[in-house]
Parts: sequence; C-alpha cells; structure tokens
Amino acid sequence: MARYAYVNGRYVPHGDAAVHIEDRGFQFADGVYEVVPIVNSRMVDAGPHLDRLERSLSELTIAMPLSRKVLELVMDELIARNGVNEGLIYMQVTRGVSPRDHKFPSGVRPSIVMTTKRVRFLTQKKLSDGVKVITIPDIRWTRCDIKTVALLPNCMGKTEAAAAGAYEAWQVDGDGMVTEGTSSNAWIVTHDDKLVTRPAGHEILRGVTRQTLLRIAAEAGLTFEERPFSVEEAKSARETFLSSATSFVTPVVELDEVTIGDGTPGPLSRRLQGWYLDYCAGLKNSA
Repeated sequence: MARYAYVNGRYVPHGDAAVHIEDRGFQFADGVYEVVPIVNSRMVDAGPHLDRLERSLSELTIAMPLSRKVLELVMDELIARNGVNEGLIYMQVTRGVSPRDHKFPSGVRPSIVMTTKRVRFLTQKKLSDGVKVITIPDIRWTRCDIKTVALLPNCMGKTEAAAAGAYEAWQVDGDGMVTEGTSSNAWIVTHDDKLVTRPAGHEILRGVTRQTLLRIAAEAGLTFEERPFSVEEAKSARETFLSSATSFVTPVVELDEVTIGDGTPGPLSRRLQGWYLDYCAGLKNSA
C-alpha cells in the first residue's frame, strides 16, 4: 500500500515529501509538533493534542496553518489513505519559509507537514515487562511546556540511555528533582499508595496522556499528588512508571541500576495501564 504525507495542502508520496531549504523549522527549529496515537483506526485524545498544538503555536506567535475543522479533516484523510489501524500521526508546524534572519519575519505563511506510522503499541514487550531508566542532568531551556521541535538535548539523553542499555533517561534539575523523561512524563507510587508526578509548569511538557491518567485516577478514587520528587525518592518508591502518547503506561523496573520494588511491574501501574488501554480502545473505564 502506498504511503502518503501531507505537505502544505498536498497529499504526496512519502518519499517525495519535502520542505524548502529556508523553512525556519530547518534553519532555527522555529516550530512545534504533536503526536497523536491511533488505536483501532481511532485517534486517541485528538482534541487535547490539538489544544496543546494551538497553545504551543500561540506561545511562539505562530498562526494556525489551517482551521481546526480542516486540520481534523486532513488528519482523518491521511490516516485513511495510509490505512493505519494502530500507530500514530505526526504533525509539525513551523513559522514558514523566509530568508535566514534570527528575527521573526512578518507576513509569512506557516508550513505544515503530517505523516503517519504503523506501530503495534498493544503488544510491545515494554508494557508487560517494564523498562530500565537512567538519570541525567536536565540541560534544556526553561520553556519545556512548549512542544517545540528543538529536541537536541532530548536526543542526546535518549542516545545516552540506549548506550547504557536503558529505554529512557529521566532528567534531573539542579535541586536533584526529576523533571521528566526525554520523551515521557515520570511517575512514582509511594508506599502508602499515592501517585506522584511533577506539576505541569514551565519545567515539563503538559503530557496529554499524563492528564488523561490523572483523570482516570481521580475517577477510580486513587490518591495522587502533583509535586516534585527526588531521584532518591524514586529509587525507594514502591513502583515507578512513565507515560506518553507512544509509551502509554510503561512500568519502570530499574532506575540507575537500582531495582524498583521486586523488579517487576507493580500492581497499581498494571491497573492504570489496563484502564488506559481500555480508554484508548474506546471502552468504558473499568475502574
């Protein structure tokens, strides 16, 4: 089956998709992106993802390239053309094409590209077995709440994690507190059954999956706290896990070579994972 991309108003073969060399996304990382998971041919949390896209663009004074309604139609059409039942849709919006100059140009039309990818999320081994995580210093800028395409520090951290045989790297601020992973939000479960995750400020991305999990937890009557936690607290926690649009709820069984709990996914992590997978499948929350 042919694979298509969407580039500035046109559906084109994926291999032919391209943007201009002076697109500011290429020159300056002057743009933002979103990733929306697809389960059973249905986008998961598309509304909140597009809300965040609009917010990120607004923070950078970039206009929406399409109306919200047209954007949703394009997303549906691209998924249908590519026949994606399980996977993701990636979209990137930049300030547009302009002669290279550090100052924001005026009167420039934003660029938008979209692609899809097939991923078998529901059978990933990491969901059942858990993953290893390392910690690294957080060297990013101070507006991590904007989902910008400027991801070089994240890429460096993810590469360092892979070299250490780990799935993810949790970034740590100057006070020894975990901010978030290079591509995920970080969570712990205390020994008195409290869910803990860092508050959504400028230091972290306000994960859509994170927000959905907080809502599911509240509906299930679970106790949770939005507060910073240290690396040492995470290592001694009863359970730890991470969340994102592509990692769903992934248990963490080892942190900096320290075994978490008994080294297997914990019961609360597994329950949350099950509820979230039901949510993705469009089933009623079984909590």
